[in-house]
Amino acid sequence: MANRYYLNELQYPRTGNCVFISHQRNDKEVAKKIADYIYKSGVDIYFDEYDRSIDRDNPQSVVNAIKEGIRRSTHMLCILSNNALLSKWIPWEIGYGYDRLHVAGITVKEIAKNVLPEYLQVVPVIRGIKSLNTYLAKTIGRVEDSLIREQKLFSATMGNHPLDNILDWQL
Repeated sequence: MANRYYLNELQYPRTGNCVFISHQRNDKEVAKKIADYIYKSGVDIYFDEYDRSIDRDNPQSVVNAIKEGIRRSTHMLCILSNNALLSKWIPWEIGYGYDRLHVAGITVKEIAKNVLPEYLQVVPVIRGIKSLNTYLAKTIGRVEDSLIREQKLFSATMGNHPLDNILDWQL
């Protein structure tokens, strides 16, 4: 798995899309599943949990890496959970990236739409797997055939989807 952070700008010019995954640290496993799903769809991601250059004991290192990840991204997807509502980093990341890239939120199963703070009421909010696939297809404009087949197969068989335990399906 490669983050956009590690891509050499000369070797990989910024012509493709990259999604910055914004999340609260306690949601890193949920965010990892969503990040991996987006990456498997054929879209670059920046996910700080995969960034080995960050010195987690040095706040400036974290800030620098986050800023660079946002600068190298075209989209930001905020994982919205009960933990996220208490986060200090997510509002900072949204504020830093709001004028630079397309910002959207994605709600996990536990979160109700009416509890979102004001700063998230001005961005599109994705609710569910089907909505995430639509977001990937329309906004980012690139979804691999395997993802589309997976969506059709899941609809027909109601089998296990990699995001079943995290997101609703139909919303």
